[in-house]
Amino acid sequence: MAKPLTDQDKRKQISVRGLAGVENVADLKTNFNRHLHFTLVKDRNVATKRDYYFALANTVRDHLVGRWIRTQQHYYEKDPKRVYYLSLEFYMGRTLQNTMVNLALENACDEATYQLGLDMEELQDIEEDAGLGNGGLGRLAACFLDSMASLGLAAYGYGIRYEFGIFNQKISDGWQVEEADDWLRYGNPWEKARPEYMRPVHFYGRVEHTAEGVKWVDTQVVLALPYDTPVPGYRNNIVNTMRLWSAKAPCDFNLKDFNVGGYIQAVLDRNLAENISRVLYPNDNFFEGKELRLKQEYFVVAATLQDIIRRFKASKFGSTEFVRLDLSTLPDKVAIQLNDTHPALAIPELMRILVDIEKLSWEKAWDIVVRTCAYTNHTVLPEALERWPVDLFQNLLPRHLEIIYEINRRHLERITKLYPGDVDRMRRMSLIEEGDVKKINMAHLCIVGSHAVNGVARIHSEIIKNTVFKDFYGLDPEKFQNKTNGITPRRWLVMCNPGLAEVIAERIGEDYIRDLDQLKKLLDFVDDDAFIQDVAKVKQENKMKFAAYLEEHYKVKINPRSMFDVQVKRIHEYKRQLLNCLHIITLYNRIRKEPSKSWTPRTIMIGGKAAPGYHTAKMIIKLITSIGDIVNNDPVVGERLKVIFLENYRVTLAEKVIPAADLSEQISTAGTEASGTGNMKFMLNGALTIGTMDGANVEMAEEAGEENLFIFGMRVDDVEAMDKKGYDAVSYYNRIPELKQAMDQISGGFFSPAQPDLFKDLINMLMHHDRFKVFADYEDYIKCQEKVGALYKNPKEWTKMVIHNIAGCGKFSSDRTISQYAREIWGMEPTLEKIAAPDDPR
Repeated sequence: MAKPLTDQDKRKQISVRGLAGVENVADLKTNFNRHLHFTLVKDRNVATKRDYYFALANTVRDHLVGRWIRTQQHYYEKDPKRVYYLSLEFYMGRTLQNTMVNLALENACDEATYQLGLDMEELQDIEEDAGLGNGGLGRLAACFLDSMASLGLAAYGYGIRYEFGIFNQKISDGWQVEEADDWLRYGNPWEKARPEYMRPVHFYGRVEHTAEGVKWVDTQVVLALPYDTPVPGYRNNIVNTMRLWSAKAPCDFNLKDFNVGGYIQAVLDRNLAENISRVLYPNDNFFEGKELRLKQEYFVVAATLQDIIRRFKASKFGSTEFVRLDLSTLPDKVAIQLNDTHPALAIPELMRILVDIEKLSWEKAWDIVVRTCAYTNHTVLPEALERWPVDLFQNLLPRHLEIIYEINRRHLERITKLYPGDVDRMRRMSLIEEGDVKKINMAHLCIVGSHAVNGVARIHSEIIKNTVFKDFYGLDPEKFQNKTNGITPRRWLVMCNPGLAEVIAERIGEDYIRDLDQLKKLLDFVDDDAFIQDVAKVKQENKMKFAAYLEEHYKVKINPRSMFDVQVKRIHEYKRQLLNCLHIITLYNRIRKEPSKSWTPRTIMIGGKAAPGYHTAKMIIKLITSIGDIVNNDPVVGERLKVIFLENYRVTLAEKVIPAADLSEQISTAGTEASGTGNMKFMLNGALTIGTMDGANVEMAEEAGEENLFIFGMRVDDVEAMDKKGYDAVSYYNRIPELKQAMDQISGGFFSPAQPDLFKDLINMLMHHDRFKVFADYEDYIKCQEKVGALYKNPKEWTKMVIHNIAGCGKFSSDRTISQYAREIWGMEPTLEKIAAPDDPR
């Protein structure tokens, strides 16, 4: 067995990020001590680990601030087009190490802390994750911010500064329990409050149509207080801004009640206003039509648009005398990207500003709105599409409802002209859905109000055009585009897998970090024994490190020589963690039946959070943990099969497990996962994929060669055909003995002896109401897993396949994705040029 890593080994692993200069180290030590002494504690002898973390964070932040100021000056003087990325989620994770990587400070900081008798990894572990997102959507936004800064785009991320992010997941007796994520408890060294840019946001009230125009009056005001976080590009001295809004009650909020003696209540009621930014809704791919959620969506949009227009009016070639008053040039200087439909209200809100406040004609205003806004669709699942009840709008945003009705009237007029008498088409394409409750279809609003609509993987963009938005594609085919998602190679390789980043840099140089397409050069080394050995060795070291982590945090001992078979993502029926469960049970039964056979040892890890109100997802977690209890304690199976549920999966845990994984499970039903980005992270970090032809898996197979992935199961056409003829789960159950055995074990209480019918709801769903057709792919999945097990026994061939995969990762850099957004949607040109550092003359 390989020996565990020493501290020295760990410290050596970051050499790909530039050497530590002696002066640099001395300066860092001085600044560290200054922060510790003057801003944190007076006596170094009483300093806590957290004090040391804050001192290090503040020291690193000092290197950001000068670059941040200079970048904003640079934009002010050059007056470039600016892009505003509006998202209700930014799943950032931790900031310290990422900042050190992007500023080339990591070696110097490591050396400085070492000389001060501190361990940098320990200090990094004190930082809380900024978990302001649920999963793929929010993490994509974070990767995009990194790429926009690295590509020199004048970009701003706008969202909400949730006081409580995605809940912390505890597993208690096999069940998920949620705990509030109080991530701001100790303060956040990376943000800067900007009260001077506070903006009012209006709710409720009524609309008056007067001779001077339309007025929205008697509203309730909430203040939006911005907090700015710097977003550094990769070694180009550019630092962009993520601005998150926090809700504040105005001083006079409800204090008119004071006159009748209700002063205390009036002050307590301030919480009602401030609740807007209190908590992130924990649903992924599920729409929850709550008034507070609609308030959040309008809050971020209203505050952001005021900011955008203020900045647009104030900046003109760096001249403070000149103010832009003509808003007709807005689309030349401003691009607004709507990350899903959550910020869809930007469309009617911008119309309200242009028509009611700036007094433009409807036609002129509409032209500006459409040329400025673009919409990214993230899902085709019907339960995920936002549809807001009209009466909720009438109460909360009466003026916006009027504007949406007018947008719809003109939109339907156009359709009537093009398709006279086609009432059914009008009904399908209307922004307002008639029914028991009238609802506004937010995706339709986004399509009509944008000049570009994109899906997030080629197959997903095709599905959008052919099914869910088919009528709109027929109307405006030029609007529809594809932008396959990507991930930032800085966080998802250089930072989380320094060993692999180094091994690659030794062969092809370091430039691939900014141009991931250069990984293709690794194909020259696919038969190079030394390279094969190096790649395998890094993987083994990562597995040892993760095994040690699991032992420390989960008190489980696992065999680091076993195959690490990993499925980490939100728990959802469409992602089919249940298919994985059926494989585990099948494998378990086979090992028990033939214990003397030479089995490939596997450690199967499943992790992910279930939305608190999603009963089926919570039952899936309980099933996984129950299977683990039986399998892990069966002496017949021993080390050959272990099942671990990874508690509280989040960005920081992903950074540990992904570099250690051998097999990546991407097994959603074809046509349901829009793209996936976890699949790309595993591929880049040297895991092989077992997956369906869904989302970006299709393009991964294309880039690496389909023979270098384990592809199984129905394709989109097969699923459609099955929907037409009807899916009969019972026929599979009756025909496949191993499937029947597994299902009977679950339903008979084999995995829940104390409560034999614990999983009856899951059984009933799989047998009679399974929208995602788990049984239909079972046989092919099991056969494919046999191929995986066989190949793993041949480490050299396995690693050659890994190298093919890493070499095929170039396309999946978020730098490529953002370059395409910039050129094809925003009308901007990315650049790899550096700007002058703060201490360089300009």
